[in-house]
Amino acid sequence: MTDLRTELGEAVGAAFAAEGVDASLARVTASDRPDLADFQSNGALAAAKALKANPRELAAKIAARLEGDPRLASVEIAGPGFINLKVADAALAARAAEVAADADHSGAALVAAPRKVVIDYAGPNVAKPMHVGHLRSSIIGESLKRLYRFRGDQVWGDAHFGDWGFQMGLLITAVGDEGQADAFMVEGDGPFPAESPVALEDLERLYPAAAAKAKEDAAFRDRARKATAELQGGRPGYRALWKHMHDVSMKALQREFTALGVTFDLWNGESDADPLIPGMVEELKAKGLLVEDAGAQVVHVARPGETRKKKLADGSVIEAPSPPPLLVISSEGSAMYGTTDLATIKQRRRDQDFDLVLYVVDERQAEHFEQVFRGAYLAGYAAEGQLDHLGFGTMNGPDGKPFKTRAGGVLKLHDLISQATDKARERLHEAKLGEALPEAEFEDIARKVAVAALKFADLSNARTTSYIFDLDRFMSFEGKTGPYLLYQAVRIKSLLRKAADQGADFAPVVIAEPAERDLALTLDAFSQAVAEAYDKKMPHVVAEHAYRLAQSFSKFYAACPVLIAPDEATKGSRLALSKAALDQLETALRLLGIDTPERM
Repeated sequence: MTDLRTELGEAVGAAFAAEGVDASLARVTASDRPDLADFQSNGALAAAKALKANPRELAAKIAARLEGDPRLASVEIAGPGFINLKVADAALAARAAEVAADADHSGAALVAAPRKVVIDYAGPNVAKPMHVGHLRSSIIGESLKRLYRFRGDQVWGDAHFGDWGFQMGLLITAVGDEGQADAFMVEGDGPFPAESPVALEDLERLYPAAAAKAKEDAAFRDRARKATAELQGGRPGYRALWKHMHDVSMKALQREFTALGVTFDLWNGESDADPLIPGMVEELKAKGLLVEDAGAQVVHVARPGETRKKKLADGSVIEAPSPPPLLVISSEGSAMYGTTDLATIKQRRRDQDFDLVLYVVDERQAEHFEQVFRGAYLAGYAAEGQLDHLGFGTMNGPDGKPFKTRAGGVLKLHDLISQATDKARERLHEAKLGEALPEAEFEDIARKVAVAALKFADLSNARTTSYIFDLDRFMSFEGKTGPYLLYQAVRIKSLLRKAADQGADFAPVVIAEPAERDLALTLDAFSQAVAEAYDKKMPHVVAEHAYRLAQSFSKFYAACPVLIAPDEATKGSRLALSKAALDQLETALRLLGIDTPERM
């Protein structure tokens, strides 16, 4: 299934080639002047320059070759050589009918060569409640997972659970000091209690206190490091306690993700890659990649001549390798954060045999991933370009700094979702929406409105940019917001229900009015939007299309009466366009991770 812009691009390219011009210059884009044309091609200017010809004359020759194309109502030359293309009503109607009939993809094309893709996102941790800092990674990663799967790739979404390393040693030591887990502290093989000695509230309280204490108390820090090493070494009591802490945290995290509409195919933790580390270390040694550096074992990943300026403690500046070496084994003999990430790539190569791994992680981790990726390339665990860090901006408060609570703390994700749901209820009541519905259905609508507000506010921004968190603005039923899009979808559903009640039926699409043309062209543009979002790894392109589609339908609805159309053929045609708009809008929203209610 091919969209009109692509089809016309091929036609213009053939016309360019027939004139002896490079067909790649025949790029067709949406017109800058929709009042004059639907599409345009500006390639004649560059082509004429290369050929030392008159661009307007060259454009006229190309236009002449396009005359008679049944898809085009007109081909006109503007300015110094712009080629303006207006699509024939019949071609638009045929394309709209094609989109309407495509129940699975609403007119969007699949990739020519599907890939195996792992998307690493969210990154929750044991003992650490989900907070707003996890929101962007979760929302963007979920959308990309849906987008890549929608286009035909085989995709695994992986939460990459933070359940290993020094944080676990800190918790084991803190829990032991409180006397809550004496049965797990003893040497030996057990058996150990089946009941967890700690609840989530205990872990959330103990971890920050333990982390702070480790910075000030060297003896406590050393005990925690020892506990970490013994856990990784397989001490049975510590492993049993770790499993309880892991499971308690996992249950809470799954609750938060479910509320947000985020799912994972894999819940692999850092611990799952740990068994691969000893063999990996030997491999790195055998390949001559692992070298000693001040008692530690590192992999030098900087390429010849790559340097960066590094400021020393005394204020002086020196040239240092860029990026710095990847620390694999510390001077104390412990595997490091980067070691686990490298082993995880090896694990994914074994289990998924990926073509691509996307890491949806804060932009501030860019250097870390550059080190790990280069280490993986050197070790042969991935080919250049198969690993991609998709950094993102921050969600900020009104002061432009990362969002905090009024007390200055980090807002828990559970509390954020609760606040958004409360605001959604308030806005629904203000708009007198859903008041006659059963309470359970109203609550479901409020939850969907809340999630739509949060997700669309995030995904309507380019992934790489930061944005200001403003719940009042996000929750409006007017403007570029998630609730507005839900309202438009519900309005179309209401229209279709009324039509069904009247016995009205769909009819072949006919394009006659300007608003019908605009809606048909917008429906056609979905395939390009999906492809661009996919290629650039930028879900905001789909969000932009969803908003344009909602606006286009609103104009169509105002200008082209549906239920009181002048005749049955027109009514059926407009009903078909309305259904196509609804299906595509809901498809776009699903790609953003947003569900629509049936009514409000």
